[in-house]
Amino acid sequence: MNLQQLRYVVATAEHRTMTDAARSLYIAQPALSRAIRDLERELGMTLFARSGRGVVVTSQGRRVVKLAREALDAVREIEGLASHGGAGEAELRIAATPSLEPGLAGRLLPAYASEHPGVRVHIVRCEGREAVVSAIRDQRADLGLTDLPVPGDLITHPLERQEIVLISPPGLELPNPVPMARLHGMRLALPARGSVRRRELDAMFGKFAVSPVVVLETDERNGWLNAVRTGQASLLWYRGMAEQAARAGLVVRSLDPAVRRVIAVVHTRRRLPLIAQDFLATAERGTTA
Repeated sequence: MNLQQLRYVVATAEHRTMTDAARSLYIAQPALSRAIRDLERELGMTLFARSGRGVVVTSQGRRVVKLAREALDAVREIEGLASHGGAGEAELRIAATPSLEPGLAGRLLPAYASEHPGVRVHIVRCEGREAVVSAIRDQRADLGLTDLPVPGDLITHPLERQEIVLISPPGLELPNPVPMARLHGMRLALPARGSVRRRELDAMFGKFAVSPVVVLETDERNGWLNAVRTGQASLLWYRGMAEQAARAGLVVRSLDPAVRRVIAVVHTRRRLPLIAQDFLATAERGTTA
């Protein structure tokens, strides 16, 4: 067993597919699968089980993943000490949702990398705000980028207010911006019932006394966009998805009145590593520039 194998195990657990985990590690997917199988044979246990197109962590695997994260955290602490002494490379882990990751990668990371070229930034991809919070609490990430609100045990650093827009298939006769009243009876793809995101959208519908027709209920973002691409429904989401939607030939419109959510960097109530403090400083400078 070695540190590389532990990194492979943690990445596979985080990404839930071998393909995505291999991409994040910059290795070929067959090489990752082979390394995981070799480790399972060495340990005499199954760490991951196939589930559809992805994998799930087994009960034995959960314990291994937890210990692997703790071991890698300890290694990072040691590497951090070395890097501040002028050697080695430090790693900063940032949890982000798919809808906010493009802004992180396109704007914040280049600014940070130009000032701190010796730091490797690893993005922990999370399906929604609750997953970002979990990644922070479990110390799988040093910082998180998400919309507010988050639980009160986390520290927040607001960066911007991002607009919620209507993403629709072409051909719909709608004004821009779209009055809230026009959402009444509109066919929409929505997050799963009971999720935080769904409760927030339902509260917005109640505030404006509108009742859309729910065509699809899922937390799978590809499912939302596929529903819009095939003309089945429209979608309410952040303007950060507008570029991806436009490339797919979809139409993006504002709402009237406008609806915005505060986007923030979040972390636990503990002393942050210096590289995380530096990232916060870069992000906050970018919001005031």
